[in-house]
Amino acid sequence: MASFRLLNYAGDQNEPRAGILVGGDTVVDLQDALPATAWARSTLDVLGAWEEACPALHKLADSKPKGKPLTAVRLMAPIYYPPAIYCTGANYMAHAKEMSSEASGVDKATTQPYLFLKSARHCMISPNDEIRLPGVSQKVDWEAECAVVIGKKGRNISVADAMKHVAGYTIMNDLSARDLSRRPDWPRWNIDWFGHKNFETAAPMGPWITPADEVPDIYACQLQLWVNQEKMQDTLVSGLIFNIAELIEYLSRRMTLLPGDVIATGTPSGVGRPRGIFLKPGDKVRISLDCVGTLENPVVQGV
Repeated sequence: MASFRLLNYAGDQNEPRAGILVGGDTVVDLQDALPATAWARSTLDVLGAWEEACPALHKLADSKPKGKPLTAVRLMAPIYYPPAIYCTGANYMAHAKEMSSEASGVDKATTQPYLFLKSARHCMISPNDEIRLPGVSQKVDWEAECAVVIGKKGRNISVADAMKHVAGYTIMNDLSARDLSRRPDWPRWNIDWFGHKNFETAAPMGPWITPADEVPDIYACQLQLWVNQEKMQDTLVSGLIFNIAELIEYLSRRMTLLPGDVIATGTPSGVGRPRGIFLKPGDKVRISLDCVGTLENPVVQGV
């Protein structure tokens, strides 16, 4: 069974075109390769038909199809657009401690997952797109995350069945405007999740989706982040407090999970806020995840 990665690349009009990466260096356009296949129109359609599409794409990869060199295309975010981007807070113990004034962690026995939403159309950007620092913030922080992509609709999903709903994995940078997390004008409330998590370019994603059937053990994968040449974050995904199945169970008790939904599973320790270090124009952020690849984005000043 040949390996593939599901991706989008820029067409002649800069539109996202669904493709697969074959052999690590060849991008095959799905509409060209499968012209009579309705789900080949977009990666969101592929995910909506994942049980049929995944084996068909393995078969296509097996056929050694012709395509374009990876170096000749501009990669785009792998889904246009996720129905929802669910983000998990404080889901690595060391990160929970570094962000707490009491250096306290999370007691899983008495705590449920802590999640919030990002607006996909406003926040998501592609590999190599510019992170535009918003004019309203002086303290934008990085957060490398292993992101889960849903490939099967479901509600009230059990932990035992949860991984059957996973199509694959990608990388997301859950950028955070730390100086917007508190609202002095609303002192009764604790954290302003909208204010510090939602701004343009706040969710770089990519470079593609690795199918779950090609990842023997997602928890054995290493997640790392560099700002310029300095490594800031380094962990195994096994360090999650609430694992992927538990996050899916929790979310699906409240929402029907849809194909294309993205669950960012949380960031490890090594963010900038505890050290007083934040992104600045001219920086470059690079994130690697063993089972996926590398996501890079330059940083510029926005408005």
